Amino acid sequence: MFALNRTTRVFLKVGATDLRLGFDGLHGQVVSILKQDVLSGHVFGFCNRDRTKVKLLMFDGSGLWVCAKRLERGRLAWPQSGAGEIDILALQAVLSGFELKARRHWYRQSLRSVPERSSQT
Repeated sequence: MFALNRTTRVFLKVGATDLRLGFDGLHGQVVSILKQDVLSGHVFGFCNRDRTKVKLLMFDGSGLWVCAKRLERGRLAWPQSGAGEIDILALQAVLSGFELKARRHWYRQSLRSVPERSSQT
């Protein structure tokens, strides 16, 4: 089995990846695009264009693991640009549906006026 802890480095391939790729295809993405060694024990993450599926590639010392997740509803907040390294806690947040950076354009949603209950005495 593999063990993930706070010292585990996580590299995400920003943008979209063809998730029909298997072990060898994802290995090639890590080497050519992320410029990392697959056998290092780091976790490498890939997401599809619709941001509804994710695959993680990792080496546990005896072989490669490919883990996949498909969302039933919603989309992942996958980074589309910028740096591709995050920590393991940020990966857990992304896989749980949280965004890594704060939104810049917040708006205040008006509260609907709740009808008062008539008290019948």
